[in-house]
Amino acid sequence: MTGLLPEGFHDRLPPAADAAAGLEARVLGVARLYGYEQVDPPLAEFADELASRLKAGGVRDAVRFVDPVSQRTLAIRPDLTAQVGRIAVTRMGHHPRPVRLSYAGPVVKLSASELNPQRAMRQIGAELIGLDTVAAAIEVVGVAIEALRAAGVTGIAIDFTLPDLADTLAADLEPATLHTLRDRLDAKDAGGVAAIDPRWLPLIEAAGPFDAAMARLRAIDAGNALASRLDGLARIAASIDGKVALTLDPTERHGFEYQSWLGFSIFAAGARGEIGRGGTYTILHGDGREEPAVGFSLFADPILDAGLGPRERRRLFLPFGTPADAGARLRAEGWVTVAALEDDDTPEAQLCTHVLGAEGPRPL
Repeated sequence: MTGLLPEGFHDRLPPAADAAAGLEARVLGVARLYGYEQVDPPLAEFADELASRLKAGGVRDAVRFVDPVSQRTLAIRPDLTAQVGRIAVTRMGHHPRPVRLSYAGPVVKLSASELNPQRAMRQIGAELIGLDTVAAAIEVVGVAIEALRAAGVTGIAIDFTLPDLADTLAADLEPATLHTLRDRLDAKDAGGVAAIDPRWLPLIEAAGPFDAAMARLRAIDAGNALASRLDGLARIAASIDGKVALTLDPTERHGFEYQSWLGFSIFAAGARGEIGRGGTYTILHGDGREEPAVGFSLFADPILDAGLGPRERRRLFLPFGTPADAGARLRAEGWVTVAALEDDDTPEAQLCTHVLGAEGPRPL
């Protein structure tokens, strides 16, 4: 018995597992105060149903297997957002709009990438379904920032993008050419963009600190095709100005393939890569109708691996023979108590930070 796990899977031990639980509790606690009620979808569901809602990657990223009961193919979710959308338009389809839902749970990828070798991860988020207005986006972005700060995450930065930028400005291009243009802009391939049409080159340069990037975008938008989007984005940025660092990369599409007019990535000082992502999108109803929505997802693992989030560990050692009512009183005060079960037990052996003395708890 070596405890060996499959590639991309890992155990999270104390105190890291406690920190993970604390992160989820604090993020969901903030979301709950804004009216986001928690849902808890199952880890697996029918693959064809899940595929119809996983717009970005379908079930290519999902682990699939045959259900021995129904003999149908099931898929383990690679993303929770699609399941929340399913709940919103089916079991909660009667609910007045907008409906605010939050969630947390594990997701599993079929394979890992070189940049992120993990296949089993935890995802936490909130979705506002029924609206994708500027006001809705301001609320969602604000909740994400407040939730992270409540969880102890510092050095937060938001990078905005406009996923449908090329579609809006180059609507007259042939579909195949437009697809290639989107890819070249996303890759910041100046040569490839110039080969299609040099007019789009300034879009690559319109990236960087938010205010300067917005000024460059407005200068490019001579026909005001982007005016409403840029005005809306400016209002969203103004609502969080001074709370986080702001940047803009208007042609970024990687990971935002199913977002509509707004997307954003969340970063934090010390964390490797992004710690969250969000934006506006649509959810498909059974009758073919698309319902607007806006939300965010946080990735717990990079937050915890960077040592961010809740890390407080207070354990109070109760010497052998401490009366049970004394322990009950201390726990009611918020202490985590670890009682000695043998006379020679020590606070060091029990990884305690405090010990109960004659005058009450004292730090070690």
